[in-house]
Amino acid sequence: MSEQVQTPKDQTITNTSPSIDKSILNDKWDLVLSNVLVKTGLGFGVGVAASVLFFKRRTFPVWLGMGFGLGRGYSEGDAIFRSTAGVRTVKV
Repeated sequence: MSEQVQTPKDQTITNTSPSIDKSILNDKWDLVLSNVLVKTGLGFGVGVAASVLFFKRRTFPVWLGMGFGLGRGYSEGDAIFRSTAGVRTVKV
């Protein structure tokens, strides 16, 4: 048994679509993943340059740079997803 609710004709019912929320979430994930990739790539590049210039082509500067890039990307991604709670505002 379904119940019907009658509303006046001049009253409009607005329904927030879940697709809008999914769009915002997808935009945030796109931003976070691209940010992580860019930071990791920059860390890799800095690590290779440091390895060639200062450390006689050892591998630890490359891994260290990539680790810093991943960590920085993760922390910024965490801040982006926490922005929904009002902790930090990020324009997407």
